Amino acid sequence: MSAERGKVLLPIARAAISSILNLPHAADETAPWLAEHGACFVTLTQRGELRGCIGTLQAHRPLLADVKGNAVAAALYDPRFEPLRADELDVTEVEISLLSSTQPMEIQDEADALAQLRPGIDGVIFEYSSYRSTFLPQVWEQLSEPHHFLAQLKRKAGLSSNFWSDEVKLSRYTVTKWRESEFAYLTGKQHE
Repeated sequence: MSAERGKVLLPIARAAISSILNLPHAADETAPWLAEHGACFVTLTQRGELRGCIGTLQAHRPLLADVKGNAVAAALYDPRFEPLRADELDVTEVEISLLSSTQPMEIQDEADALAQLRPGIDGVIFEYSSYRSTFLPQVWEQLSEPHHFLAQLKRKAGLSSNFWSDEVKLSRYTVTKWRESEFAYLTGKQHE
C-alpha cells in the first residue's frame, strides 16, 4: 500500500472524529478503493501515550465505513479511557493500521507458538474458549520478547500470564500503517 492511501485515510479518520465533536474538518472520500471491504484499527495517541485504539479484525464492510466507525469508537468508546474532548483533538495524533487477512497458526504447544512468532511483523490474535485478545504488530515496540508479548496478550484476554491449554488458537496478520506525523509536511501540523 502506498503512502497515497495514508494521505487519504488519515484525514477521513480525523474528519469523522471532528464531526462527532462538532468541529469542522473535511476529507475527500471519493477514492474508488474506499468502497472495497477492509479491516483496520485506528489508534489515537497524545504525546506518544495511547489515548484510544479500536479496530476490526475481519473485513466485513467498506473500508471507508470501517475507518470512520473505528475512528469514532477509538475517540469515544475505548473502555480504557474517558471520551475524547474537543479541546484534546489538536494534541491527538491519528494512526491507521490496515490489516491483512488473518492466518491461523499451526502450533503444538506454547514453546512452538513462541518459536513461530515474528517480532515486529506479526499482529497476533489469541483465542481460548470465550477469551479473545489481539495485539497489533506495533506492540512489539514495547514488548520485544515473544514470551512477554504472549504473556501480556493472555492477560489482555483476561487470563493469567502463564495460562496455556491445548485448545488455545493463535492467528497472525500483518499491517500497513500510516501516522499523521509522517505527513506533517503536508498539513504543517506537528505532533509532540
